[in-house]
Amino acid sequence: MSHVPHDLAKEFPEYAERIHVLKQEDKHFAKLAKDYDEINHAVHLAETNVDPVEELAEVEMRKKRMALKDELYRILSTTTAEG
Repeated sequence: MSHVPHDLAKEFPEYAERIHVLKQEDKHFAKLAKDYDEINHAVHLAETNVDPVEELAEVEMRKKRMALKDELYRILSTTTAEG
């Protein structure tokens, strides 16, 4: 896969290690991260016209990506390395 902007670890570099750990240890976080990666990839394909969609659909995908990113950040910023 080519470089896709808004990769989770690049969006939150200060939490890169934490993201890796939570993907391994927290099923809910892992599911959210997977959903984020999938929608982020779809947005990238739409933005680059590899897989164009209608403007409204692209806006909705961006809103979903932002909601997932906000939830992932909430988890990252409220959990500690110990759990």
